[in-house]
Amino acid sequence: MAETIPTDAVQDWLAANLPAWQLQNGYLRRVYKTPGWRVTLMVANAIGYMAEAADHHPELILNYASVEVHLETHNAGGITAKDYELARKIEETVLWFPDPLSTLTGPSGKWVERG
Repeated sequence: MAETIPTDAVQDWLAANLPAWQLQNGYLRRVYKTPGWRVTLMVANAIGYMAEAADHHPELILNYASVEVHLETHNAGGITAKDYELARKIEETVLWFPDPLSTLTGPSGKWVERG
């Protein structure tokens, strides 16, 4: 079983690595604001794909213009390195956007807010 990480260490790690994430009620939490339902569903599907590939499943709360992610290692009863790793991958993927020098142009409209 994975070893849980103490609360103060989790808060320090988040501040240093994923400042938009929070520790709340024993889980890692992040809300991604989207421009609407179409992008909300794309974000949810991307997270679902990663979670299934990792065999580590967050709780997702979907609204018209947001996706809320809750991560914890249920069988360990707290936050573990698995949560850190999946949170980092979710953040990297959801906020990915083509580099300005890329031949990929990116979407023509609004996208997921970075903050």
